[in-house]
Amino acid sequence: MLEWNEAIQKMIDWIDNNILDDPTLMQMAEHIGYSPYYCSTLFHEITGMTVKSYVAGRRLRLAALAIRDTDERIIDIAVKYGYSSQEALTRAFSAAFGCTPAAYRKNPIPIPLSIRQVVLNPWQYQNMKGELSMSETILAKPHIKVEYIPAHKYLGIWDDKAKDYGEFWQHHSCNTVCGIIDSLSNVSDIIVTGHTAGWWYKNGERRYFYGLGLPMDYSGKIPEGFELREFPASYYLVFFHPPFDYLSDNGEVMSKVEDLAWNYDIEKEFCGDKYTWNEDACQCYQRHYPEVIGYQILRPIRLK
Repeated sequence: MLEWNEAIQKMIDWIDNNILDDPTLMQMAEHIGYSPYYCSTLFHEITGMTVKSYVAGRRLRLAALAIRDTDERIIDIAVKYGYSSQEALTRAFSAAFGCTPAAYRKNPIPIPLSIRQVVLNPWQYQNMKGELSMSETILAKPHIKVEYIPAHKYLGIWDDKAKDYGEFWQHHSCNTVCGIIDSLSNVSDIIVTGHTAGWWYKNGERRYFYGLGLPMDYSGKIPEGFELREFPASYYLVFFHPPFDYLSDNGEVMSKVEDLAWNYDIEKEFCGDKYTWNEDACQCYQRHYPEVIGYQILRPIRLK
């Protein structure tokens, strides 16, 4: 039942909000109003992992970020995130990431951090709550603005078959790819940030990529399956919708923005036929942060 997705999503959110308080299965079950047995069983069925392994992964993520970003002693980090000793943290860290916490602090290579699970998506929400009509949902029209993005590197996976986000994740592990991207948040570009995905062209057809921007001086390790490419500075037309409710409005917003972006006639509608697309040199970016900035598609442009 889709109601279970909603219940398990509440459970996931509760775990992340209480991760430092040693959350128990009984407490989580009480929070969502079901028995511990059903919570445990359905959590595994829906997420593909046990409650225990999910909690352990999220704790190890926080410990790894603290090792990377702070000067706290490793033993103090171990205790803070629920490990019985520094040796216990080292064993878990080494088993998950192939290096010790001390080695990682000296050289924070990309590692597959545990990501927050999302099991309740807009199409499921609308199935549960009923389809929302346009008369019930107030959405803005998509707008256009201009943005300049300096030269940068991009570390990502360019899929030559996937046309969009959904098809991309049919070919790649979301947990692994997103975890690696999260582990590079300390070095990501300030404009083309982590999880800024988008489209590139192959034989005149759009194909999807996923990853993060990096500064031009980045020279770190390239994770298996990723590529590192350089892109020149360029102006971009940004087709966007302001912040919206992800669960109820995501499909409508994305459809409106994408329809405007891919059908926009730059030569007729922008600056009197002075510009054209610059997609031979740069790629198109996608920013999807519904409750923060909304939804954006960025297409590069240049003077004729």
